[in-house]
Amino acid sequence: MEIIQVPGWPRPKGYSNAIVVRPGRLVVLAGQVGWDEQERIVPGGLVAQFDRALHNVLVALAAAGGQPEHLVLLRIYLTDREAYLRDQAALGQVWRARMGRHYPCMCGLVIAGLVEDGAVVELEGLAVLPDDATGR
Repeated sequence: MEIIQVPGWPRPKGYSNAIVVRPGRLVVLAGQVGWDEQERIVPGGLVAQFDRALHNVLVALAAAGGQPEHLVLLRIYLTDREAYLRDQAALGQVWRARMGRHYPCMCGLVIAGLVEDGAVVELEGLAVLPDDATGR
């Protein structure tokens, strides 16, 4: 993968504007909410649910043979814009703990609600796995 820095644009913070993907295998990751293996929403609000939802995305990616650095797109669906703005620093800590300094293309959408009762965030993504064991 090649991270693209758009000429004349400021370097994005916490995401990439574009990524060129070389040949590989596409993994489409379904929306994941912040619930456990028994489909119980974790307590603790946005940060706790974001942590669990990101964990769930990474578990699904690993089941497909991928690693966090293979994630090229992440969509974040939120029900509370103010909570997101208030908790950005804590969300960044969760991100770095799970993803390090890998920042795929991302978008955040504020929506009226999610299907799962009690869910305040849902994540869905795309990943590209290398064609061979060399990681290229």
